[in-house]
Amino acid sequence: MDKLTFIINQLIAPLEWVMLVLIIGGGLFLLFDSNGFSLKRISKGFSLLLRKNSEKGISRFEALSAVLASTVGLGNISGVAIAIHMGGPGVLVWMWITALLGSVIKFYSCTLSVKLREKDLSGEPLGGPMYYMTIAIPKFGKFLANWFCVAALFGVLPAFTANQLTQTVVQVIYPQGDSAMNSLIYEGSFGLLLILVSGSVILGGLKKIVRTTSKIVPLMVILYLLMGGWVVVDNVSQIPDVLKTIILSAFDFKTMYVGGFWGLVLLGIRRAVFSNESGVGNAPMYHGQSQTKKPINEGLVASLGPLLDTILVCSITGIVIIISGSYLDTDLNGILLTLESFNRLFYGLGDIFLVFMVIVFGITTLFTYSYYGVKCLDFLTKKKYGFLYNYVYLISIFFSAISSVDFVISLIDLSFALMAIPNMISVIYLSKLVKEEIIKTNSV
Repeated sequence: MDKLTFIINQLIAPLEWVMLVLIIGGGLFLLFDSNGFSLKRISKGFSLLLRKNSEKGISRFEALSAVLASTVGLGNISGVAIAIHMGGPGVLVWMWITALLGSVIKFYSCTLSVKLREKDLSGEPLGGPMYYMTIAIPKFGKFLANWFCVAALFGVLPAFTANQLTQTVVQVIYPQGDSAMNSLIYEGSFGLLLILVSGSVILGGLKKIVRTTSKIVPLMVILYLLMGGWVVVDNVSQIPDVLKTIILSAFDFKTMYVGGFWGLVLLGIRRAVFSNESGVGNAPMYHGQSQTKKPINEGLVASLGPLLDTILVCSITGIVIIISGSYLDTDLNGILLTLESFNRLFYGLGDIFLVFMVIVFGITTLFTYSYYGVKCLDFLTKKKYGFLYNYVYLISIFFSAISSVDFVISLIDLSFALMAIPNMISVIYLSKLVKEEIIKTNSV
């Protein structure tokens, strides 16, 4: 581990406990505060998804697709493998618990992003954590908003996606056993290709991003679930043992994995937050641009994200890895572990299909993340220089492609923790405003 990665990990250590309190504790508070309102109305969220409004902005479907494009990707395919490699099968339970609470958190934060938002000169909505912080928290909201935006400039860099996508292509498509110099050349070349492909979409702005992702992402999620679902059905006799292994490992207080039991819990929270970004504050930036007139409706649609992302997609990945037994090979980690698992269980062709999906998932993730950074820099500079973030973002793809996976994971984990702190403080502080919306809805 290099010195910079070590320093970042030292900074993350105390923040992990802050995240435990804010995401799990805050999520539980919001769950009881709302009496499970959003979880009881999952079907309502799906029914609202395809309804159109005449307001300016983007549709609910486009907003959710863009959010899923940023979350359903390498975090679900590679991130789950990293979690199981580091903490064992039981980490999935803590990811599931975090996802359920994350669904409630997204309901609250995205309801706030529509209820408390501004409009630009053309009448387009401007919503997100920085807006509900400054509008509804006059005393310290500006400080929290600036804190959030500065952390987000680093948190939404394409470090993990560009790195793992490059590793997939270099180690699976390019010849094996090449020298370190050749591998670096391959990585750099692919990084340049990613810059060209990503730039063709993200420089077209919000509308081009959501039009592209709303066409690609739903189809790719369905294909991935079909492939993973087939593996599960084909090995259905092993499912009871797999579930038993997951549950027993989750509550193994004498676990041999690094960090012990609480290390396992924290790892599950980190990887779930990394996967579905609940509490981080990214999703409200897209959902805050929605055409919806009723804040609570957008919150219900947004709450579907963690359920689709972690409960469904991450679970498929994790179960396939455990069925295959590949996680017992300590030399396999990240995307290589997932590729080997699918290859073993999908007639020797699983890695080929998965490479294709990883490339599409990774590229669509690259499309969506830049918008978060543009929006945050817009806020910090009063819309003067936000567009420049696109160029910083594109350049960072190259350096991310040739960086170590340990460094990029540590950088994103630290940034996400620093984003989650001001966002969760604000969401909990403003929860009474969402409660008022719930009461109005229940009284109709």
